[in-house]
Amino acid sequence: MSTHAIPPGADETYRRYLSAVMLHGHAGAKACGLGATDLYALNALELCGPMTPGELGARTGLTTGPTTRLVDRLEEAGYVRRAPSPDDRRKVIVEPVGKPAGLDEAMAPARRRIGELLGGYTPEQLEVLFDYFARAADAYQAAAEQLRDRDAA
Repeated sequence: MSTHAIPPGADETYRRYLSAVMLHGHAGAKACGLGATDLYALNALELCGPMTPGELGARTGLTTGPTTRLVDRLEEAGYVRRAPSPDDRRKVIVEPVGKPAGLDEAMAPARRRIGELLGGYTPEQLEVLFDYFARAADAYQAAAEQLRDRDAA
């Protein structure tokens, strides 16, 4: 843990940031005719590649039944397909095959604003920011898994 002093109000600022990111994700999903979990699942598939429904459920925090319905919705909309696992024919893999029409258009204003914001940082500052993003993503993923394991016990 760092011994650097955290500025006053940092906790509230960070929570406000996380809330704004979540709100934007919900608004972006709605603009594309999706639920937030559906868009989150498509993002997970795009970032991590094809995975089993169980792995997708773990990534989205859904149990078996809701994960099946999620994959059904995404498959019916043409965004994913179920394919036999190359390693085990008894398993199914969920593969991304498309993305929602209008997604890039819906996300463009935020991407533009964030791009302008990032343009005000030096290369060294950007390196620190993106180092933080990478480490924070890992930390949040590990914490989510720890909570999930605790709840399963």
